[in-house]
Amino acid sequence: MTPKEKAEELVGKYHNSPIIWIHFYEAKQLALIAVDEILLEYPSQCPKESYEMERHLFWKEVRKEIEAL
Repeated sequence: MTPKEKAEELVGKYHNSPIIWIHFYEAKQLALIAVDEILLEYPSQCPKESYEMERHLFWKEVRKEIEAL
């Protein structure tokens, strides 16, 4: 899954919640909070060429894509 696809999926999960209606802007903010929490799990100081660095870079791209929506 590309970062753009993941960004759209995360925002969509909040925006299309069957429990409560959430405005698109609020859905984006919630998705950004979720991504920020994930980024804390993959610190940017991890070794280059490691799985952790790969995940950190992926989630940073997801964050950029959410902001661009």
